[in-house]
Amino acid sequence: MSGYYFEKFMKLKTLPKRMSLIIILIGFVLFLVFLFYFLLRSPTQSNSALFVGNIITVPKQGQVDFGLPVRIEIPGLNIDAPIESVGLTSDGAVDVPKGPTNVAWFDLSAHPGEKGSSVISGHSGWKNGIPAVFDNLYKLRKDDKLYITDDKGVVISFVVREIKKYSPKANVPEVFISNDDKAHLNLITCTGIWNKIWKSHSDRLVVFTDKE
Repeated sequence: MSGYYFEKFMKLKTLPKRMSLIIILIGFVLFLVFLFYFLLRSPTQSNSALFVGNIITVPKQGQVDFGLPVRIEIPGLNIDAPIESVGLTSDGAVDVPKGPTNVAWFDLSAHPGEKGSSVISGHSGWKNGIPAVFDNLYKLRKDDKLYITDDKGVVISFVVREIKKYSPKANVPEVFISNDDKAHLNLITCTGIWNKIWKSHSDRLVVFTDKE
């Protein structure tokens, strides 16, 4: 075989190998694209203001003298917002408000003012820079006051005791349950670094308050 035909033959012989390599590379790139898309579309945890997977049921105190909370006021932060009621999501997470301007009372916790721990969540750091109700919650300090109005028109005042940060997966029964025979109200929101993949902040801020 002459040198010219031999060269042509070798080129034809190596072509399938090159095509195979190109196909493998394209397949790998497509796999990475779909994997990245899946992670963005299906985060393991949503931008929840509350802890997930830790509190499945909260024992209610059984009192009926307190109405449903309908409004929260925090004068020091210029907050005056409506309260909606939420329960648990289908995966056992505590639900959150539908939008950035409302807060949400966890309806398996105590009513605000009754013995036990009442829990209210609100968003902070909303997308596209839209203001959220608890953006400035971290500015509260010990002895600051806030007020809850229920559907009977009763206004109940609370005073801040302490503020803590937790990991989203921390075991925190003290946020949801108390056994000191007193009435507490705990406010929860997101804080810390935003994770684009998991669509969640790195920490949870909890403001513990006591009924005056």
